[in-house]
Amino acid sequence: MSDPLFDAADDAAKPLQAEEREQLIPTYIISRAELNEIEHIGVSDADRWVFSRKRGDVLDTNFLLTLHRRMFREVWRWAGELRTTGRNIGVDPIQIGVQLRQLTDDVQYWIDNATFSPDEIVARFHHKLVWIHPFQNGNGRHARLAADLLAVRLGRPRFTWGSANLVVPAQTRRLYVEALRAADKHDIAPLLTFVRS
Repeated sequence: MSDPLFDAADDAAKPLQAEEREQLIPTYIISRAELNEIEHIGVSDADRWVFSRKRGDVLDTNFLLTLHRRMFREVWRWAGELRTTGRNIGVDPIQIGVQLRQLTDDVQYWIDNATFSPDEIVARFHHKLVWIHPFQNGNGRHARLAADLLAVRLGRPRFTWGSANLVVPAQTRRLYVEALRAADKHDIAPLLTFVRS
């Protein structure tokens, strides 16, 4: 029999593993929809927090951990902690810290040297943060919020991300995942189009 909390919603949402379920803070959650709802509340709270205060430095690894913790602290015991297990996506856990540091250094260089347009810098930052996959869960949402914060820092409006909630509408989520996969192959154009659609 299928377990509604363990099953993936689509090919881009990974199913929960048994040890992940044990790390859930709310014990009443029994379905993926309930998990999505409680996570959405935390993400919305973190969004208000980060955009209603003096912003932290989004290119600081400690701030990226704090942002994730703010997003998921009511849901996951490991919120804000780097992933320690291998996945079918993301870098080897031992490389996460190094890759995050390399990413933040690269982005600062791109900004300082106007290597790309501000939107392209932010899209590349987002893509690489998702590619690193530093956390057990919530990587896409974390990377989108971090990217929006960087966009604002660079004097640009927040991205529209296909003008939809990417957890629910299958068509929008599919376009987003396809754009990320194109960026994996060094074609950033679909992601640049998607983030402002």
